[in-house]
Amino acid sequence: MRESLHNRNLLPVTAALLAGLVLPAAGCSAPAAPGTGPAGQSGQPSAPSAQPLGWGPEQADADAAARAVAGMSLEQKAGQVLLASFVGLDVEAHAKTVERLHLAGSIVMGDNVPATATGQVDTTAMRAATDRLQRAARADGRGWPGLIGVDQEGGLVARLRAPLTEWPAPMSFGAAGSDPLATDAGRALSAELAGVGFNVDFAPAADVTMGPADPTIGARSFSGSPDTAAAVGTAFSKGMLDAGVLPAAKHFPGHGSVSVNSHQGLPVQGASLDQLRSRDLKPFQAAIDAGLPMVMTGHIAVPALQPGVPASVSAASYAELRRMGFRGVAVTDAMNMGAVTEQFPNDSSAPLALAAGADLILMPASVDTAHAAIVSAVRKGSLPAARLDEAARRVVTMQLWRGRSQPAHASAPGSGSALSEKVSQEAITVLSGPCKGPIVPASVRVTGGTEQDRARFAAAARQAGIGVGSGPVVALIGYGEGPVTADVAVALDAPWPLEKSAAPAKIALYGRSREAFEALAAVLGGKAPAPGKLPVAVGAQGPGAGCA
Repeated sequence: MRESLHNRNLLPVTAALLAGLVLPAAGCSAPAAPGTGPAGQSGQPSAPSAQPLGWGPEQADADAAARAVAGMSLEQKAGQVLLASFVGLDVEAHAKTVERLHLAGSIVMGDNVPATATGQVDTTAMRAATDRLQRAARADGRGWPGLIGVDQEGGLVARLRAPLTEWPAPMSFGAAGSDPLATDAGRALSAELAGVGFNVDFAPAADVTMGPADPTIGARSFSGSPDTAAAVGTAFSKGMLDAGVLPAAKHFPGHGSVSVNSHQGLPVQGASLDQLRSRDLKPFQAAIDAGLPMVMTGHIAVPALQPGVPASVSAASYAELRRMGFRGVAVTDAMNMGAVTEQFPNDSSAPLALAAGADLILMPASVDTAHAAIVSAVRKGSLPAARLDEAARRVVTMQLWRGRSQPAHASAPGSGSALSEKVSQEAITVLSGPCKGPIVPASVRVTGGTEQDRARFAAAARQAGIGVGSGPVVALIGYGEGPVTADVAVALDAPWPLEKSAAPAKIALYGRSREAFEALAAVLGGKAPAPGKLPVAVGAQGPGAGCA
């Protein structure tokens, strides 16, 4: 009997669920806003099946998901809660793994991105790869799209580079201080992802950074202010949903105020629950209140909840997330990270995370081992079958909702370039030096940064009428660099190295894209103002410092 269940095709299940929920053809409808549906659009009272669930889907989605999961074998359910990575460019081999294990989908990392001879993303090949992975996720007859995800935050964390638009660090949005601008950027970034076949972006980082002692998040954070991070992060996420891409607020309960990188070890968050709720949890509460569909749990131990156990595997952490009102999909951070693998070897963390309250397990070290561990845990009773069913239902509910709100806003690679430059123009912050007129003369020397940084600076400077080769020194401070001694110090990532830099003029740029350097050159040449305000403290200069 078990063997026949394992081999059963899902086509009968799909037929049953379609009886209660009609899915349009791909690209036929604009994305539905959270909590809206045909009944709501017509102005008529919602039928029971069209009742919103508070995180995007409607009751019809949940009902259809319940029917689908009820018809799955144990092996299929175990696959439905796993989102796997793979190594290199052998998409076909990974697609066969997706099919064999009935996985929810795949995440694409940097080494999976095909490149042209010039080193740019081969967008045609990328789309072919995501299409193949999508077919694999639906190979057993599922009537919902697979989850094809990527990490694309902007700044340092961006798996897909040119010809897609390069965006500045998320801290730019905190410096710009405009929620509408964040929404526009979230929409534009996601529309380009949709154009190459992605429907999930594991962004934004909702973490509130504590400053230079934060080794992991830094400029990935929108702000050191919980309220600003909450407002801007939610606005950015809503833009992502507008383009039909599912966001995931991360890394619950907050990675910005711990001093250990969870890729290497287990950070410990020593704050009390009251302290967390007044600071780190605020952006997550805002995301939940806005009805966003996914929250990613981080590998952070919180003694106030469950000492010594990463939040991603902690029942108390998931209970806190649900206490906050979250009804969507709780996805773990990558389970191949050091904070988890050291404590839970051989993917034993997968069933433990599910038992604790996770719904979707991201990037186990070995998806085969994780799948087998989940199946074994259910059979042994250490993972209740009802808990696995609940997790699978939540994931399928989200996928069904996503399936009937296909993006109508997919855009061409690079189409967000002008908006990316506008973000940098609005964010650039002068900490010291003139607020009006030229900051540098007609020619400068440039030091620091990478070779690409210096080349981009030179190109932008010449375009702004500034020569490069002689004159005062403009020192570029890249990620992990600084402080410097120069005439002008420019922080390309987080602004903290500016505190101890010896320079009459100090500028926070929060980005190293071509567009960011063009914004910088315009300010240096006196052709544009620097309206940005510090979103974090830099030494004695508190948040909000900058030109009036």
